[in-house]
Amino acid sequence: MSTRGRSGPWATLAAVAGAAVMSLTLAVPGYAAAPVTGTARASAESEVIRLTNQERAKQGCRAVRREPKLSNSAYRHSQDMARNNFFSHTGSDGSDFSTRAARAGYKHAMSENIAKGHRTPAEVVKGWMGSSPHRKAILDCAAKAVGVGVARAKDGALLWTQDFGRV
Repeated sequence: MSTRGRSGPWATLAAVAGAAVMSLTLAVPGYAAAPVTGTARASAESEVIRLTNQERAKQGCRAVRREPKLSNSAYRHSQDMARNNFFSHTGSDGSDFSTRAARAGYKHAMSENIAKGHRTPAEVVKGWMGSSPHRKAILDCAAKAVGVGVARAKDGALLWTQDFGRV
């Protein structure tokens, strides 16, 4: 699939991760629903953080840094939703985001954003910014850390989780 002549999210994503990101966007009719793994997953999650920090900067907030424990918690929640066919801030075991973060070794969780169906990092951040509670979490200047996780459901839809923390 070529990105020549395309603009917007396709061009940005292609520049960031090349062909690896193209496999991430195969959640469209006519394509197999392959899992999001390796370079494609890492690139997508990093791009969500970059775009999040871009939005924060516009409002005078400092950038959040990627926190591996929060990232692990976010990814596991996205996997749980994908594997068990649900969409909720409550995990399949009844856990909330702060409990999941604590299990991953992070004790200062603040908030969580989730999304389903957005095909690219740009789409998911735009969607969150268009929703008041999600926008509030992104633009909370008290947040210092972030973790992002993306997984693909059996129907091909991408499930995104973004967790914020204080330290």
